[in-house]
Amino acid sequence: MAPSADHDEGGQGFLSHLVELRTRLLHAVAGWLLLALALMPFGNRLYSLLADPFRSTLPEGAQMIAIDPASPFFTPLKLSFFVALIIAMPWVIYQLWAFVAPGLYKNEQRLAVPLLISSTLLFYAGCAFAYFLVLPTVFGFMQAVAPEGVAVMTDISRYLDFVLVIFLAFGVTFEVPVATVILVALGWVSIEQLKASRSYVVVAAFVIAAVLSKGSRRMRL
Repeated sequence: MAPSADHDEGGQGFLSHLVELRTRLLHAVAGWLLLALALMPFGNRLYSLLADPFRSTLPEGAQMIAIDPASPFFTPLKLSFFVALIIAMPWVIYQLWAFVAPGLYKNEQRLAVPLLISSTLLFYAGCAFAYFLVLPTVFGFMQAVAPEGVAVMTDISRYLDFVLVIFLAFGVTFEVPVATVILVALGWVSIEQLKASRSYVVVAAFVIAAVLSKGSRRMRL
């Protein structure tokens, strides 16, 4: 009877974990959707802010275009959901943390909390770096090298896809310090190994940048 009772308790424990996970995920998604609904009326204004780095480099009289008849509606809507996800990220991370935290030791919890906070702030910093520094520089360069007689304009939907890729790329790139701390804390790498592999990391960074830039060019085509 004892093994059967242990099996029943284990099954009930597994089901309770699934129920808890479902509840946390529903809370995270609900918070994201509510915020997206609140941002929908401001979708056009959000897109205007997002398009400022590009529009500021356009010649006088030039403007962005909409090739797809439905893109003036769906593009700001898509942006509203993305901005809502970025803003709601601390809430989503908190829900995941509330599910995982009971199974961690106290020393692991003390390490995880600052890592979660710093990873969120670094992702925001990467997006801000891309918006205020990278995008104006990139679009200014594109305007400068455009052939004479070519009007540099873009579709609003393709512009959004391009900018979102840039935001995600720089947001993830800024997470490198957090990933390094985690790898060292887990004992998977050592400080000496990191120093020895520095040159390989630099080469890998250039390769990843080339792949991302190639993917962004395909989005514009």
